[in-house]
Amino acid sequence: MNADEFIRLSIFTDELPIATIVITDPRTQGQKTMRRFEYNDPQTIPEAIALMARLEGAKSLFAGGTDLLVEIREHIRRPAHLIDLKKIAGLDGLAFDAESGLRCGALVTVRRIETSPIVRQHYRGLMSAARELGSIQVRNRATLGGNVCRASPSADTLPPLVADGARATLEGAEGRRNVALEDFFTGPGRTLLQSDEILVEFQIPAPLPHTGKSYLKHGRRKAMELATVGVAVTLSLHEGRVSHARIVLGAVAPTPLRALRAEALLMGEKPNDAVFAAAAQAALEESRPITDVRASADYRRRMVGVLTHRALTQALEAVQ
Repeated sequence: MNADEFIRLSIFTDELPIATIVITDPRTQGQKTMRRFEYNDPQTIPEAIALMARLEGAKSLFAGGTDLLVEIREHIRRPAHLIDLKKIAGLDGLAFDAESGLRCGALVTVRRIETSPIVRQHYRGLMSAARELGSIQVRNRATLGGNVCRASPSADTLPPLVADGARATLEGAEGRRNVALEDFFTGPGRTLLQSDEILVEFQIPAPLPHTGKSYLKHGRRKAMELATVGVAVTLSLHEGRVSHARIVLGAVAPTPLRALRAEALLMGEKPNDAVFAAAAQAALEESRPITDVRASADYRRRMVGVLTHRALTQALEAVQ
């Protein structure tokens, strides 16, 4: 980053909190352009929802800010109002119950997911995905809720969350509702969230007995890289045969994609290389990748087959 590329955020909290972002814009030959917005820091979820209903103009929710501040700097977003959620108590809770599973607040950081002993023991695929997300500096700021609401097809945390059967609690002016994360995404960057709703919590079921999980990612670099392909697997055994299987593909469809035919091929089978190879081929055929700057569609399909076979093998090795 050179001297002309910087962002300065100044927040004044008197009667009308105003935040000013000073941006050096290369399109104006280095002249500084100003973007002003009202900064709000509600203390409760109802207060945040009321602000969203009352405030006029473009509004953005602010949690970790790892995407939002970059988009403001690049003029992709120009919010008139910023609503900071970090002072709302309870949105950063992380608690596990052996029967009901994991409850994870939307503001839990990705780094906390990565380092949590509970997540490491029971949700290894999610832990692996958290470790893959950006740099450690980004993971210390980025939140799980923000990563999910971003709804990027290549987001690392989405496939393992769907593979784990995660659900999300949304709260708005009409009350609360709970949706399966598998149904939450409607397209790249689009979700079921209404304009007055906030994602407040995730619920992830407790793993079945004798379950293994994995997440594998392929990118052009080994670190700080968007996924070319991501594959998450949850595999459960009963009396030596597959009793539950989920294979979820990332970066090869507009939203996280369950490989349903591949899952069906596994059910009731004794896990072995031949069974895994057949499931990997089915997942390859079910994927719907595109060609872009990171990889061709054909290359992505082939990588789906390779990573699915490897992820199934890793999940089997991790069966507890």
